[in-house]
Amino acid sequence: MTGIERDSGMGKVALSEEVIATIAGVAATECYGIVGMASRKMSDGLAELLGRENLARGVEVSLDDAEVSITLNVVISYGTRIPEVARNVIEKVKYSVESSTGLKVCRVHVHVQGIRVSPR
Repeated sequence: MTGIERDSGMGKVALSEEVIATIAGVAATECYGIVGMASRKMSDGLAELLGRENLARGVEVSLDDAEVSITLNVVISYGTRIPEVARNVIEKVKYSVESSTGLKVCRVHVHVQGIRVSPR
């Protein structure tokens, strides 16, 4: 298991990268303008939209001591302002991960992998 161990005073708490990725994925999908998380297939370079059960697959987590760096691959809704959506995602993910885990989030990168156009 890759992750981080912290001493809580009453024992040790181990957090895996997948737990941090799931927290970040849930926080991101709760933001306005986000349709879902995307996973890049290495074989053909296409982004596929992931369901709620695979939120951690669209997130990459890097741990360095007690600092976390997060990269999110997202699909946004057509007609939304990408910079505003990205800023909201960064703030929400940073807050959610820091308040849930007690770790410091030093970076959040948002990669827009696609735009979903809803039929009228």
